[in-house]
Amino acid sequence: MVKSILIVDDSPVARMIMKKCLPESLGITIIEAKNGQEGVEKYQQHQPDLTFMDLTMPVMDGFTALSLIKAINPQAVVVVATADIQEKVLQRVEDLGALLTLKKPPSKQALADALKRAKEALAQVRS
Repeated sequence: MVKSILIVDDSPVARMIMKKCLPESLGITIIEAKNGQEGVEKYQQHQPDLTFMDLTMPVMDGFTALSLIKAINPQAVVVVATADIQEKVLQRVEDLGALLTLKKPPSKQALADALKRAKEALAQVRS
């Protein structure tokens, strides 16, 4: 079960869109970070069940933040949300341990599918 989600994106609008697309009925706690460094810090503080990570951000990019989060917790469930869907980018985030990559802006259905995959991944980790 996904109880908490960390959304890491430098765009307040992108964070707001993502929050609005998540089903409110699930009672999920949403934590926000505006760059990769803040995302890593908030990950350490809150240990969210799921992290949505942008790639292009100031201070620290999503690639670095993803690798640091996976170093903190190799079982961390991270979904990359990016407008950059070049094959080499998709391969790099997969190699770094992302569960999947969503094209920005994600649709409600894409987020629902990502939540389902995250729940499955969490169930495997916890069993």
